[in-house]
Amino acid sequence: MSPRSAEASRKTKETDIAVSVHVDGSGKSDISTGVGFFDHMLDQLSRHSLIDMTVRAKGDLHIDDHHTVEDTGIALGQALAKALGDRRGIMRYASIDLAMDETLTRAAIDVSGRPFLVWNVSFSSPKIGTFDTELVREFFQALAQNAGITLHVTNHYGANNHHIAETCFKAVARALRTALERDPRQPDAVPSTKGSLKG
Repeated sequence: MSPRSAEASRKTKETDIAVSVHVDGSGKSDISTGVGFFDHMLDQLSRHSLIDMTVRAKGDLHIDDHHTVEDTGIALGQALAKALGDRRGIMRYASIDLAMDETLTRAAIDVSGRPFLVWNVSFSSPKIGTFDTELVREFFQALAQNAGITLHVTNHYGANNHHIAETCFKAVARALRTALERDPRQPDAVPSTKGSLKG
């Protein structure tokens, strides 16, 4: 089977980003975005999806973290879409309820080629340290849009904002891991009655 690996880059007046992904990896990551909390979350995404990731991002952090986080999501989504090709042989669907201490979050995924995000997550504070909590949604919006996946994320409950954010990343990671697994019962088939998962 051909390796499911790809690279993507994005350079604008606001950011300069280069990423690589290896879908059939072991969860190794090499992340540097200049945003400490975001690096921690991307490390969780890699570790629990088993997608090897390298991310190098330089952004206009003197303004805020927004462009760096969003554009990293764009580049990661584009790399993931390239690595998956025609999405032949994947399981396609997955969902998980993921617990972390007092917090429970669900992620459900359809690797459909049709990007869509449903986001039912709220935070009780605008910040986790210096990180804007609203950027968690912005990252997943960019990732879903550019990877071509339908993604639903719902936080059932939780008190600690760090835990809420972290369960979002871990739940999406675990759902991706299952959805992108090769299906041994139809390894050469595109899992769609349309015969295509290109949108």
